[in-house]
Amino acid sequence: MAIADRVEAPPEEASGLPDRLRRAIRTRTGLQLSGLLGPGAFWLIVFFLVPLAVVFAYSFATRGPYGTIRWTLTLANYRQFADWLYIKVFLFSLLIAVLTTVICLLVGYPFAYVMSRAPRRWRNALLILVMVPFWTNFLVRTYAIMLLLRSEGLVNSFLRSIGLIDQPLNLLYTPGAVVLGLVYGYLPFMILPLYASIEKFDFSLVEAAQDLGASARRVFLRVMLPLTMPGVVAGSILVFIPSVGAFVTPDLLGGGKVVMIGNLIQQQFLTARHWPFGSAISFVLMAIVLASTLAYFRSGGERAV
Repeated sequence: MAIADRVEAPPEEASGLPDRLRRAIRTRTGLQLSGLLGPGAFWLIVFFLVPLAVVFAYSFATRGPYGTIRWTLTLANYRQFADWLYIKVFLFSLLIAVLTTVICLLVGYPFAYVMSRAPRRWRNALLILVMVPFWTNFLVRTYAIMLLLRSEGLVNSFLRSIGLIDQPLNLLYTPGAVVLGLVYGYLPFMILPLYASIEKFDFSLVEAAQDLGASARRVFLRVMLPLTMPGVVAGSILVFIPSVGAFVTPDLLGGGKVVMIGNLIQQQFLTARHWPFGSAISFVLMAIVLASTLAYFRSGGERAV
């Protein structure tokens, strides 16, 4: 009984101390998390969510005289987008974006593979070469492509000098010029995720598959490609999303003859001053791209990641 009497619960002061420490630690941790997440959350709310909410509200408004906004709520802007004229522009934008993504993948995967297999002393140099285009303004790079593709540009001059053509080819202001400009602009966004994925790949698996008699094509399709699919998915998304909404490249390299959904939105905001319709197009585009991306992740992309 004496022993039981000695083993007593600690006094109130002692038992309260750990609780106070625990509460202080929780409070301090919460303050630290708030300090770390606060600036980023503030930036996203003020400069992303609030403008997005404003544009969403505009999409249900009505255009008044001289481009003014009338707050008469309507769905007419979304119904207007269902016109076949605008659907064709959207489908054409999807086609250009898919073609750009496929070309970037076909060009970027071999380059990323060579980078990952190069001696370590050369990898940094190759990475710098990939990043060099970002040191120049995107608009300047687009104008450089225009100089290359125009009638008196380098490409036509070279082809005429070697006798392949007699008259300059019509290279500028075509869908092909737009695709070339998008590939040139967004190719690094494909190479970098692919390089990060291929560099982590265990190439002993390739040797094991070859020892088992698999051909090079089978090794790539059944071993290497599935295990590097996260890089393929990430690079494809990083290229496809900005390509489908691009407006600077189609405007300059398309010369008004190639109209994509980004150009249509730009025209509604800046030329036609139909902000409600432009806002509706923006949200339809965002919803379709987001739904397509989520559907891809749920089907094949989720298994790859």
